[in-house]
Amino acid sequence: MIRRAAAALGLALAAALPAQAGLPRLCDLRGGLSAAQQDRLLQVAALARQELQASGARVALIARSGTDLSRFGIRYSHAGLALAANPNAPWSVRQLYFDCDGGRPQLYDQGIAGFLLGTDRPQRGYVSLLLLPAEPGAALEAAALDPARALRLLAADYSANAYPFSLRYQNCNQWVAELMASAWGGLQDGPDLRAQAQDWLREAGYRPRPVEVGSRWLMFGLGFVPWIRVDDHPEADRLAMALRVSLPESLEAFVRARVPAARRVEICHDGTRAVVRHGDAPLPDDCRAGPGDVEHRLD
Repeated sequence: MIRRAAAALGLALAAALPAQAGLPRLCDLRGGLSAAQQDRLLQVAALARQELQASGARVALIARSGTDLSRFGIRYSHAGLALAANPNAPWSVRQLYFDCDGGRPQLYDQGIAGFLLGTDRPQRGYVSLLLLPAEPGAALEAAALDPARALRLLAADYSANAYPFSLRYQNCNQWVAELMASAWGGLQDGPDLRAQAQDWLREAGYRPRPVEVGSRWLMFGLGFVPWIRVDDHPEADRLAMALRVSLPESLEAFVRARVPAARRVEICHDGTRAVVRHGDAPLPDDCRAGPGDVEHRLD
């Protein structure tokens, strides 16, 4: 069933990087947040919610910088769908979440505050909102709020770096991609819905960019880290040490290509302030406000 949760994990390729004590487990990455850090993230969540409520949209592709993937040149790790009509609460996020205790993926509804608290870098972070216009938004909303269809697209096995065109595993972002395919491709619900969705994504031009792994030692080590697999990736990609993985940036690029009228809002925070930007240009890595941006002090 679709459940509620207090935190979310996204793509964790960084879990495969060497640590002082060896290769850390995916579910052991994030430590606790201080009360001050939680309070600031709650303020950022309130800004995101205000943007959603004022947008006039009913659905937004929402992404956050949860797991720190900056060494791969990746800002966003985890995506879901913020839904005005979510039965949990308005603008709660429906998403795939890996249940570490149960050892399997599940679908969860989660408030924006909880969504943002799932980070291992609370001192600086980013939130992206891609607001969908009425027609494509309505189709995606209907698919996301259909429990049978949403669950039909949920794979039994999870891999943080799942190959986008294999049925063997799935990561959080790939579930969103397949849900979009189901909604916009007019696919017939049934046992082969995931296969249909992946075929439609291929034909529609969905092209996740390769993530450069960087070393053969690291590629070898990937196979020994729980919840990170390589056996679903094509041999050519493994030999090239470049794994194609569904990431929020790939989802955003795909949506923007198909729905040019989608509007983007990005929010960054650095512990003392938050900056809100409307438009396609990404915020800078130092979270400095530019012309037209709105800056908010975080107490």
